[in-house]
Amino acid sequence: MPDQSTASDTSTAPELGDGKGLSPSTCSPFLDLRLGDCMELMAQYPDNHFDLAIVDPPYGIGMSGGNVGYKGNNDLARKEWDKEPPPPEYFAEMMRVSKNWIVWGANYFLPMWPTRSFVLWNKGAGFQGRTYAEGELAATSFDRNAQVWTYDPLAGRDYVGRIHPSQKPVKLYAWLMDQYAEKGQKMLDTHLGSGSIAIAAHYAGIHLTACEIDSDYFEEACARIERETRQMDFFSENSSC
Repeated sequence: MPDQSTASDTSTAPELGDGKGLSPSTCSPFLDLRLGDCMELMAQYPDNHFDLAIVDPPYGIGMSGGNVGYKGNNDLARKEWDKEPPPPEYFAEMMRVSKNWIVWGANYFLPMWPTRSFVLWNKGAGFQGRTYAEGELAATSFDRNAQVWTYDPLAGRDYVGRIHPSQKPVKLYAWLMDQYAEKGQKMLDTHLGSGSIAIAAHYAGIHLTACEIDSDYFEEACARIERETRQMDFFSENSSC
């Protein structure tokens, strides 16, 4: 459970679809997804508006230019969004509007802030001995021991038919929310990407505000979110259909 255990009052949150983009799921009261620039989005909010930010910004390692995301079962267009990591101003703004944060790619950003609490996603046996990373590292603002979550996305077939080169499993975000968030809290994602975080937030009952600057990714993510949240809505307590 999170260190800050009090669920947030959502009465001051903007209405769904306020600004650029609309919530793609008519069945979810929890998702506010925007097409636009994350710096413009964050500028709309006061300090500490969000209980938690879980973000996966560009690492600056060329993933968008034909790296591992374009091999295997994918035929993804090559884009130029991963030429360099975000500037320090991005991290300062994300931390300004969020009480706590979890940032993937921490090994590329560590000089920017101190932290004692890390999350390691151990990708399991399927990645051992390969040229790909065997795990991914996230830094957090929480004052707690480091945690390791083991899940092999190859065994889970998470890479089959994915829509984004850096797509992470829905199960990873579901685990993070179980460990670091509470139902009813407000959460921020500045780089929606494939939308995995939105699917997890829908089922966790967490109010997610997220944006994506690439219109192609945004449209595909919205379609995926709509499809995957409708699959179980008739059996979900979160269903409004």
